Formats: sequence, structure tokens, C-alpha cells
Amino acid sequence: MRKAIATLALALATALAGCAATPPITGLPSVPVTAVAETEPVGTANADAADDPAVWHNAADPSASLVVGTDKKAGLYVYGLDGARKSFAEAGLVNNVALVETPDNGVIVAASNRDDPLHAAISVYRLDTASAQLTFLGKADGGPGEGYGFCMWQKGAETHAYSALKDGTVIEYRLDFPQGAPVTTKLREMKIPTQIEGCVVDPRDGTLYVGEENVGIWRFAPGATGGEIVAPVDNKYLVADIEGLALVTDGANGGYLVASSQGDNAYAVFSLRDVAPVGRFRVAAGALGSTEETDGIELAAGDYGPNFPEGLFVAQDGHNAPNAQNFKLVSWQAIKESMGL
Repeated sequence: MRKAIATLALALATALAGCAATPPITGLPSVPVTAVAETEPVGTANADAADDPAVWHNAADPSASLVVGTDKKAGLYVYGLDGARKSFAEAGLVNNVALVETPDNGVIVAASNRDDPLHAAISVYRLDTASAQLTFLGKADGGPGEGYGFCMWQKGAETHAYSALKDGTVIEYRLDFPQGAPVTTKLREMKIPTQIEGCVVDPRDGTLYVGEENVGIWRFAPGATGGEIVAPVDNKYLVADIEGLALVTDGANGGYLVASSQGDNAYAVFSLRDVAPVGRFRVAAGALGSTEETDGIELAAGDYGPNFPEGLFVAQDGHNAPNAQNFKLVSWQAIKESMGL
């Protein structure tokens, strides 16, 4: 009996040990920066709701630039750089958002739409930059499957939209407005093996970067249907999931690619010239809160007023208790100085 009890105790101890929580993975050290401003919380409380931002630059008055952010349960918000809400447009289940300035159609804001999980749509709006209001132009085809990631590129007079479906398919479309309503024309289709999220385009030549959440960052050359992993999940610079991607350019081939390393609440920075890692940063608590479990990010270089003299980094904050989720705004100059870039 004593042996049987001992055997049972050993089995129970082994079972309990097997149920122990796996410790979280932490990548390489990340330098702390703090937010200068934060947006008002999105309207959907007690849920994973805020997701992805986009930035419009007001060249005439940089401090009056705008941030568009998604509430993926409800619609699109437009904020000032002080974080104050300026408008809201009901848009359904929109996930990732992007915007471009076009020569003929004004500032176009578009987002991946997941209302139909079997067929993606692209919800398209025009942004009135004076009133900060969004006017709905219509839904365009986003391809068969569930809409998820999304990015855009303005190639001269052509607007290119990239619909990243949850299964790993990426479809590049030309977005036109023949009768005022948006229409997509398929240009190419790409495929990565597993779930996708963020994407971003180098505006100089159309090179596309796509995040495969648990694997790494892919790069697709302009026009190519096959790509390559240029930054793997290594638990050093990138800890899964890989979520938002953003970039800034510098000269002919310089600049930086930034990725949300969601698994350890950090952001990895890579040189665009060779996609070599140059460091990591995190948004720490200061006058405003820190960011955790970030989904979407945006990075815009240039003058955005005295608080953001060299550019603006915007990150979704997955934990903003006791309030609903929101977006944090950080000076790109402060990030560069902290990282020694």
C-alpha cells in the first residue's frame, strides 16, 4: 500500500509539473521611450478592439496632422495629434487601415473589412482634412477568404491596395474610381504558408513586406509572386506574434523597417538597406501609460510639430486599463536618440 501511495504521489506530482505555465519568452533588451500623447479610448470597451493606425501629414500646419485608427468591432476614428477624437465613422468589422494622397481623388482611407468571413472587402473613404470627417465611398472586392491585413501604395497616379487574407494570401489590386465608387483590378497574388497580419510597402519602388505571425517577415520584390523571409522569429529581435509593420525611407535605399514584437511588448528595428537588425525599443510608462500586446503600428517621418519634430510613431495599446484600448503617440526623434540611430 505504501508503495502504491508513493507511486500515486509521484504520478500526481509529474502531472502537476506538466501543467505548469510556460514562462514567457523575452527577447534582447529594448531601450525605453515614453509616449507624448495618447488617443481617447475606442468606443468598444472590455474587448480586443483597437487595432491599426494610419497618419495623414498636414504639410501646411504639421501640428494639425491627423491619425486614423480602427475599432475592429465598430469603425474608424479620426484623432488630432493631441489624441482628441475628431470624428467617428461606423464601418463594421474593419481591421487594418491605410491612407494615401492621390492626385485626383483626395486623401483616400481604406481598411480591410471582415463583415463576411468568406470573402474580404475593402471599405473605402475620402478624408476631408479640413473637417477631419470621413465620407464613405463604397466597398471594393478584397478576394476570397477572411480579410485581415491591409496596406496601400500610391504609384504616381495609380493607387495600389494590398488585401492580406487571414490564410496567408496577399492580393495586390489597382484601386480605381470610375463612377466615384471604388473598384479593384487584380494585379498579382502572393502566398505565405500560415496566418498573416501586417504589411507595408516601400514607396520608392513597391517592395512589399509582410508579417507571417509565427514565422517571420517576408519580402516580395516589385511584381514578384514569390518572396523570401528576411527577418525570422528568433526570440531575440522578434518574439511571436509579429503584428504591425511600418517603415521610413532615407535616400535611395536607406531607412528603417519597424515590427511589433507582440510576444514581449517590444518593437524591432531593421535597416532597410539589408534588413539587418539594429535594435529594439519599448514604450514604457511615463506621464502616460506603456504599451502592451501591440497590434498595428505606423511610423511617419518629417515635421509633425514641436512634439514630433522629426516624425511620429503610433502604436496600438492592447492594455489600457481601466479604459478601453487606445493608441499611443511617440516622438520618432526620441526613439532614434534612445537607440543611437
